[in-house]
Amino acid sequence: MTDRKDELAANLAKVEDRIAAACAAAGRAREEVTLIVVTKTYPASDVRMLSELGVRHVAENRDQDAAPKAAECSDLPLAWHFVGQLQTNKVRSVVGYADLVQSVDRSKLVTALSKEAVRQEREVGCLIQVALDAGEGARGERGGVAPGGIEELAVLVAKAPGLRFDGLMTVAPLSGEYEGRQQAAFERLMDLSTDLRQAHPAANMVSAGMSADLEEAVAAGATHVRVGTAVLGVRPRLG
Repeated sequence: MTDRKDELAANLAKVEDRIAAACAAAGRAREEVTLIVVTKTYPASDVRMLSELGVRHVAENRDQDAAPKAAECSDLPLAWHFVGQLQTNKVRSVVGYADLVQSVDRSKLVTALSKEAVRQEREVGCLIQVALDAGEGARGERGGVAPGGIEELAVLVAKAPGLRFDGLMTVAPLSGEYEGRQQAAFERLMDLSTDLRQAHPAANMVSAGMSADLEEAVAAGATHVRVGTAVLGVRPRLG
């Protein structure tokens, strides 16, 4: 276990150096960027070690993995982010542990999250996932709503009981005009965020960038980066 904790500490230090250097290059204060460690496929023991190393934000993308892990780590001072595509039949479970859902992309999901948050007497933060590879009115291949659908969804989230509208999230597109142009994609997200904040000034969170492109996200102005592999390593697929 000590070896694993040392490995995580070394990886965290490297990621911290990358974020600090990216902030310096962009003329931003280091405090402007929050690291979220994506712990999907990794055990609760790793989450516990990360907490001991000072990590305060962790993310998961599958409820069947996240729910037992969050329960096992419920004593830790962590904020849990749900970042995967979310089916409405998983909402009850997810609202039980998620402090923030970053993948809100349709009205049906807003309604389900609101109903369950009220039932459980919780406030759940929500980010609208923006699909920069989607045609108008369509969803992206990795989830998300097209830019033209943001405003309508934002109004729904902002009015929904039990929900707090926190901002926008995107995943760098694998196809379309932004394929291979991560920084341009993240800059587009920042433009959308700027427009959004005219009507929703508190929705100032911008979640973008992962292990391979966190520098581009920081340069574009992201407030949160989601890093998994660079901290936890590459885990062999099961089966």
